[in-house]
Amino acid sequence: MDQKQIEEIVRSVMASMGQADAAPAEVKCSTLTCATPASTECCSLDLGSPEAKAWIGVENPHRADVLTELRRSTAARVCTGRAGPRPRTQALLRFLADHSRSKDTVLKEVPEEWVKAQGLLEVRSEITDKNLYLTRPDLGRRLSEEAIDALKTQCVANPDVQVIVSDGLSTDAITANYEEILPPLLAGLKQAGLKVGTPFFVRYGRVKIEDQIGELLGAKAVILLVGERPGLGQSESLSCYAVYSPRVATTVEADRTCISNIHQGGTPPVEAAAVIVDLAKRMLEQKASGINMTR
Repeated sequence: MDQKQIEEIVRSVMASMGQADAAPAEVKCSTLTCATPASTECCSLDLGSPEAKAWIGVENPHRADVLTELRRSTAARVCTGRAGPRPRTQALLRFLADHSRSKDTVLKEVPEEWVKAQGLLEVRSEITDKNLYLTRPDLGRRLSEEAIDALKTQCVANPDVQVIVSDGLSTDAITANYEEILPPLLAGLKQAGLKVGTPFFVRYGRVKIEDQIGELLGAKAVILLVGERPGLGQSESLSCYAVYSPRVATTVEADRTCISNIHQGGTPPVEAAAVIVDLAKRMLEQKASGINMTR
């Protein structure tokens, strides 16, 4: 069926409906004007700025003060408004920006220069690159042979507490919180009269790698600071996994005590350091961690 036949069918249908052929009205482009974007939908607004995070997309709210207070009280996606059945442009763009930020921190590497600047010994798991880290979590639970040799020769043996830093699934979590959590944590442990092991950085580490490290160094307790899996818009959240007398063969996840959501918008790093020091003392007193501890 060609175009001419289609036109004939359309004309016959229109005629049967009693409608005459009508040429489409000519639209003059000069009469059209683009709508000016509302200030709240301004494309120049930095989607990662505090203003964008505090943005309220509900039009003509009955109690604007209530929405403002609600928006300040949570990082959840509330008060974004709707455009018919769809999200508003800025809400959608912010969602996409937050998603990109979360993906970036998973795929980024902690710069070697940054590790050296902190004065940390760097070792690796059996992982050799980021892609393998994401696809083979089992290899991230074991130290490489080079790492084992380095820890045996360069770290304090038989400490009361061994502190480890690892990139995990969030590079930003380590670089953003390091200076506010590790120095006060180490100082607090030493002030408590505990023998503290040599802190070091494990690249491509998974949580269970602390079991092998604790067993290798003869540590009574191990504290692992590791980047959490990022959420939308939150790529700087750090977790602490603490375990007493870990063993590769026998330690299970229920034996660990976890303190999560350590970042400026959650538990502040300095406050978390104090909580971890108290936790380490109780672990050593009770000779237990995880579900085996009494509160």
